[in-house]
Amino acid sequence: MQQTMIRVKDPVKSLEFYCDVLGFKLVMYREFPQWQFNVYFVAPVDSGSIPRGLENDQDAQWEYCMKLPGCIELTYNYGSEKEPGLVYNTGNADKTGVSNGESVKGGFGHIGITVPDVYEACERFKKLGCEFKKSPNAGGMKGLAFIKDPDGYLVEVLPQGPMITKPLDCDGISADGGEGYKDNSK
Repeated sequence: MQQTMIRVKDPVKSLEFYCDVLGFKLVMYREFPQWQFNVYFVAPVDSGSIPRGLENDQDAQWEYCMKLPGCIELTYNYGSEKEPGLVYNTGNADKTGVSNGESVKGGFGHIGITVPDVYEACERFKKLGCEFKKSPNAGGMKGLAFIKDPDGYLVEVLPQGPMITKPLDCDGISADGGEGYKDNSK
């Protein structure tokens, strides 16, 4: 698989999230003013693996990018930044863009990333101001988390090794559930 495309309201905020928070690199960028959109391809690659001089060679950028598995294409449609609130429906029981006010059931769910230590990564995400849908010790499944990108898309945070739990997570929730815990897995 080469890419997943998601629409974004503000490319600057989205690039800050995917590059500065998650550590992806911008590997290709294109403007299409005739169709009123821009695309930004980000990928979880080491900066040193990106061939030198790519920034000035669009053909080489394209070739490099199209051979990278796991890219995310962030598509910015001109004018979306002027719309109030969230603009795009994430597919996760979301009401955005639905005229009858009912939540969309199904559709896109999330992207997933792996990290060496979910708990340490979530501490960092919290310090960076990320919004959590689920911290590592919340809910029935322990040791994984969900954060939101600037448009509300979910990013699942999984361990690169075995699923482990720690006594407290970034939200202060204990591994045995903490205050107000409801096990939705039963």
